[in-house]
Amino acid sequence: MLSTLEPLYSIKVTCLSCEHEFMTSRVRPSFKKAVRTDADFCAYYKNENPDFYVVRVCPKCGFSSTENSAVKLSDKQRAIFKDKINVRWIERDFGGQREWDTALETYKLALLCAQTIGDTERIIASLLQHIAWLYRYKGDHEQELRFLKFSLESYIQVYEKEGVGANNAKLLYLIGELNRRVGNYNEAVQWFSRVINDKKIIDAAMIRASREQWSVLREEMNAKLMELPEEMKDRR
Repeated sequence: MLSTLEPLYSIKVTCLSCEHEFMTSRVRPSFKKAVRTDADFCAYYKNENPDFYVVRVCPKCGFSSTENSAVKLSDKQRAIFKDKINVRWIERDFGGQREWDTALETYKLALLCAQTIGDTERIIASLLQHIAWLYRYKGDHEQELRFLKFSLESYIQVYEKEGVGANNAKLLYLIGELNRRVGNYNEAVQWFSRVINDKKIIDAAMIRASREQWSVLREEMNAKLMELPEEMKDRR
């Protein structure tokens, strides 16, 4: 019966670098319903957090990636990985249940691997954002902000390479939301405005989300204004 199932199950993965086959855990789809989700898509779960199990770490060589990472490595990428990471790898297995600190380690390994082999900027930005979320779960606001800023820089690079398109509404919205979260209010307004006003964008959900977060942003800006001394308010 479904109710007796454990949240985790194992899948077999073949390492992209050394071709070693290993087992890694995933959360069953029936356990993936979030109890709430933040405006930047950070989700919270009652039981096992699926985000803890996104990264697949080869126990043999240490190559770490997600299912969205590069689908194969060139000989050059393998050589760079071996020289920079594999030579220092101490064999260990991340295949079982993961606690917060283990999940953080896997994401930082995946980030290091992605940067080393020159994976896409979108993958790097996503890994940075997930690391920020992990710190948010822990309540470490300083480290969360640090990695949100790194992620924001990467997502802006993705935008600069890909430009505006019908499929990039989520990217534009996310850049706006990350700007809001790190306190870049003027920049956040500009990015939300692009989603709302660009006629090429027809993603109704992202247009609605941009309007909602623009409203949140206005309230935050007004609150900041109220905190200023009277003489500084006059200058504005």
